[in-house]
Amino acid sequence: MLYPHIHTGNNNNNIYIYIILIIGLCLIVHIPQGIAQNQSDIQLANEYLLKGDKEKALELYRDLAKNDSNIPFIHNNYLNTLLDLGAGDEAQNYMKRVLRRDPENIQYKADVGIIYVRTGELTKAEKYFKELINSYKGNVSRSKMLADYLSGKSLSEYSIMALTECRQAVGNPYLFCLELAMLYRIKGEKDKMVQEYLNYVTQNSANIQYVKNVMQALLTKPDELESLEKILYERIQRNPDIDVYSDLLIWVTMQQKNFYASFIQARAYDKRYKKLGERCMEVARVALDNDDYENAFRSYQYVAKEYPAGPYYLQARLGLVKTREARVRNTFPVQEDSVRRLIVEYRRFIEEYKDNPNAHEAQRSEAMLYANYLDEKERAIDLLQSLIDNPRASLQVKSKSKLDLGDIYLLTGETWESSLLYSQVEKALKESPLGYEAKLKNAKLFYYRGNFKLAQEHLDILKEATTREIANDAMELSLLIKENIAFDSAGEALKAYASIELLLYQNKTAEALEALTNLREGYVIVPIYDSKVLIQYDWEATLFKSKIGETIEVAGRAIRKPVSNHAILDDVYWLEANLRNQLGEHESAIGLLQRILNEYPEDVLADDAYFLQGEIHERGLGDRDKAMEIYREFLTRYPGSVYAAEARKRFRALRGDFVNLEQQL
Repeated sequence: MLYPHIHTGNNNNNIYIYIILIIGLCLIVHIPQGIAQNQSDIQLANEYLLKGDKEKALELYRDLAKNDSNIPFIHNNYLNTLLDLGAGDEAQNYMKRVLRRDPENIQYKADVGIIYVRTGELTKAEKYFKELINSYKGNVSRSKMLADYLSGKSLSEYSIMALTECRQAVGNPYLFCLELAMLYRIKGEKDKMVQEYLNYVTQNSANIQYVKNVMQALLTKPDELESLEKILYERIQRNPDIDVYSDLLIWVTMQQKNFYASFIQARAYDKRYKKLGERCMEVARVALDNDDYENAFRSYQYVAKEYPAGPYYLQARLGLVKTREARVRNTFPVQEDSVRRLIVEYRRFIEEYKDNPNAHEAQRSEAMLYANYLDEKERAIDLLQSLIDNPRASLQVKSKSKLDLGDIYLLTGETWESSLLYSQVEKALKESPLGYEAKLKNAKLFYYRGNFKLAQEHLDILKEATTREIANDAMELSLLIKENIAFDSAGEALKAYASIELLLYQNKTAEALEALTNLREGYVIVPIYDSKVLIQYDWEATLFKSKIGETIEVAGRAIRKPVSNHAILDDVYWLEANLRNQLGEHESAIGLLQRILNEYPEDVLADDAYFLQGEIHERGLGDRDKAMEIYREFLTRYPGSVYAAEARKRFRALRGDFVNLEQQL
């Protein structure tokens, strides 16, 4: 017996089992050889095709096509090769044969129309596809399969037709929204794409953040955002009860930095949907971040007045003071009496709402005013230390206070104390935005001290694992270091530039300006010590030392040492232009910005420089006509700039587009 382990009570059954097993063995022996031969020929044909030898490939495909079992493996390549070689009639005959074999195959049916397209018979193709689409329009799954296949063949128009006909036939206007949005995007029909995304978000308001993210990525030009705004207004008029349209309208006006329109819409939204000022607070925060103090103040003031018992009242009250502070800080030169008035406002708020988290934030702001603008650093340190020691203060507030305290020590030149505090926060709040901010501050500290290697190590981590804002700052500083070290391995010019940035941070404006002027002219200042003492300069520690290691006092003399500043000169122009603008030297600032445009027209700072020229003419010199001219030209020269939306908004404001906007809205 061949299989003694098989036992049954019936001998006939045993015979049948033996026969089946023998047939199975024969199949195992013979079928794989045929399959192996076919697979070998298919692979060879495909290799010919890859090499561009289509005639040899076609010969093999023809032979393989005689066996129906090979069709699924060669169909696409065989049909495309026939069409590439102009064998349209043969392709039609081939399709008739495969459709007789598999008459319900959607792909094969679509390929008949594709043959018409490829052979230039477009009228036949149009008629055929319409009939095919019509035959499936009542079947959602088959219409979707057909549309996907046609889209993959770059026949977007027919793919759209298949989906829209099906949508109409089944009576569901919200069917295939995402699929159609993608197809319209491919075709460049962004208005129709937007309409489909709006249809999608109408089905479920939970989809709104996804739609915002997509639109932020795809609608990058001002006219595209204006078109979206117009579409939203039309939809709101037709469907005033659909809240997502109002939500998106607030969002799109903020994308355009038209914060007045954002406030008007947010005010209506909060009132209609009883949000107690939530959206107005969002507008206020974003407007303040974008230096639109007027509309930030307007939004905070509205919430504080209209919702005194609401959850955002104290935040709005504090926001009003913060907005005043931002305006004072960015009005040059900063007036001491304005700073002291702000401190009084903060102190009043703190006394009124003791141990409230908002009062803790107010105390932090008060401390930094003392440190940055009144040079009362001990008072600032006491205020921050009291927050750090306050058992009622949250970990977030204590950590922020430590960062503030580190910043003050940096102002006083106690860099090791700064680094210690930054490191404490970094360790306590790993993988959090505040922890990343602490790491970035440490990286900048190493940069200021000329330790570029250690700074780069921190920055490399931050570029990969942090919030977008901090990642961008890390990337910017990292590129500055890499670009300049590439041309100057010793980094002398970059060290001088970093030291100037530290001087500016420490409010040593006169010293920074002198150092900038020297660096622009190709020099750095190096002090000279008593020539009888053998000394060396330790760039890492930024100290002068004798051979035995003791620090030597400066003798009051210095030399101008030549350095190669070409790699960093554009940054020097930019830094000095901003500084002179703050000092009210507007013409000098414009001249430095023009040097960037003349000497570095393709530089990443070129659009920054051009935009700032417009801002100086508008706000510094009061030349509205010149500012309008610059903003108009800016939009032509730099349409993809991050300043494009702001330039467009300012141009429109100067032109008077926003006059009586509230009545229009």
